Amino acid sequence: MSAPLPSGPSFPAVPPSAGATERRRWLPENARVAGITVGAFAVVLVVVQVVNALMSDGLVRYGIEPRSVDGLLGVLTGPFIHASWTHLWSNLIPFVVLGFLVMVGGVKQFISVTVLVWLISGLGVWLIAPAHTDTVGASGVVFGWLAYLVARGIFTRTWQHILLGVLLLAVWGSLFWTGIVQVAVRDLSGVVTVSWQGHLFGAIGGVLAAFLVSSADRANRRRAIPS
Repeated sequence: MSAPLPSGPSFPAVPPSAGATERRRWLPENARVAGITVGAFAVVLVVVQVVNALMSDGLVRYGIEPRSVDGLLGVLTGPFIHASWTHLWSNLIPFVVLGFLVMVGGVKQFISVTVLVWLISGLGVWLIAPAHTDTVGASGVVFGWLAYLVARGIFTRTWQHILLGVLLLAVWGSLFWTGIVQVAVRDLSGVVTVSWQGHLFGAIGGVLAAFLVSSADRANRRRAIPS
């Protein structure tokens, strides 16, 4: 019987470098997907603003027009549109950072939180904002994501979520005061420049999302524990 032929030289497996291991350890599991998704979303916002600028702000009419049946379409389209480049840039950095932080929790979580925040913010504007106005901009979604990330630790009681919430409060927590309370007070005096309604209802949607997501996570963990 002939001896078996060797299939080729064998080499010992090369372990991953320490640097690569450390990067994988510190980066969230979904970091790459989150970065690509939120980055693509940001590009869409910029492209929409380019079109809006070329149309001399013609897309603004697709914002949320309160208590108008046609204005309900703006609940879906309004967050994509911005009144100016300054308006867009003021939203873009927190949009990318907060969207990334929500997205690293998983695609399902990102979709659930974003849809809830998007709809509650938009419907709140549609219900109580001044008539004959068009509300545009992603700030309602930004406030919702921020409120979600801050409130999540209260419901999950995990130190990572609590620490992240505290850090975000330190960086952007003042937005809840300046973007809701102060603007609402100015609104009472007849000076309307920013939709505090979108900010308020976005934040409410974020807290509600934090409660619902954390409750679902706890229920899933209980089902996973064998009896």
